[in-house]
Amino acid sequence: MGKVHFLLQTEVEDNHRVHHIIFFPEFSSVEGFIEALKGRHSPLSSDGRPKMHMGGAEIAQAALDNGAMIGPSHAFTPWTGMYAHHDSLASCYGDQAGKVHFAELGLSADSDYADRIPEMRRLAFLTNSDAHSPYPTRIAREFNRIEMKAPSFAELRKAILHEGGRKFVLNVGLPPQEGKYNESACIKCLTHYALDQAKALRWRCRCGGVIKKGVRDRVEELSDSREPKHPAHRPPYLHLIPLGEIITKALGVANPNSKEVDEAWSAIVGKFGSEVAALVDAPINEIQPKEVAEAIAMFREGRVRLIPGGGGQYGQVVLGDEKIEPPKAPAPKGQRGLFDFR
Repeated sequence: MGKVHFLLQTEVEDNHRVHHIIFFPEFSSVEGFIEALKGRHSPLSSDGRPKMHMGGAEIAQAALDNGAMIGPSHAFTPWTGMYAHHDSLASCYGDQAGKVHFAELGLSADSDYADRIPEMRRLAFLTNSDAHSPYPTRIAREFNRIEMKAPSFAELRKAILHEGGRKFVLNVGLPPQEGKYNESACIKCLTHYALDQAKALRWRCRCGGVIKKGVRDRVEELSDSREPKHPAHRPPYLHLIPLGEIITKALGVANPNSKEVDEAWSAIVGKFGSEVAALVDAPINEIQPKEVAEAIAMFREGRVRLIPGGGGQYGQVVLGDEKIEPPKAPAPKGQRGLFDFR
């Protein structure tokens, strides 16, 4: 296994609930950024995603003044994404919008979605996995492949800016339909609605719950074309279902975090070196158990169905003639323990 390199990075929430990613070149840049905030934030020593008592333009100014790069996190997510509260980069970042050069897409969007929006086409797209879950099957379910000369902030900056031959060569992520907010749906009973239906109901479900606007519908509102217009710098987007999820389906196990799934995942990754190698490159006849090999073959050949997610529930992956259960209303909000992450 190669060396692991870390980038100085944080995610913060502004006073409109929009989340932002910030990349720092060095520790002095972090210190300067903190100094520029002048105490206008939640406790930095205990809050993993600090809340800033500032707007996006002010946060961007503080980051840029200290040599950092900033962009919207999970830009389309209907609770805390930029497009949940703004119609444009300029609305969010003010006169700093032109200095924003990347956007993180989030689980419910991909390049085809984002490149239907004119202002998105100049940006580099990040497909990043959330790393707050303790389960190894969750790590790197979304990632980027970048062509750089060294693992450094300077090289990453060049790749984001499409400079000097540095570039993003591949975005990898879930199919957007599998995201929790792909379609507009009630967050209480999980009934899905078409955009015109939700508008007619003024975003209130017949059960009384709130209909949360889906990423697909938000893109429809902001787009200038029916089809994506990919710029020359846009790399391919590879849709992958996490190996742990494939194993869960193939073995007919209810809990993806079970010992049975973990053991199969560890054995496969141990044999082929990485989850991506197992999903994309490994010879099917060398993958064990056989049920998992057959499921991976189905994914490679596109012989799966995706039932879109919405209202806070992930979409469902259907293998062959598998029967699916109707969506169940989500459990009450709140984390009950350290390992209660999804």
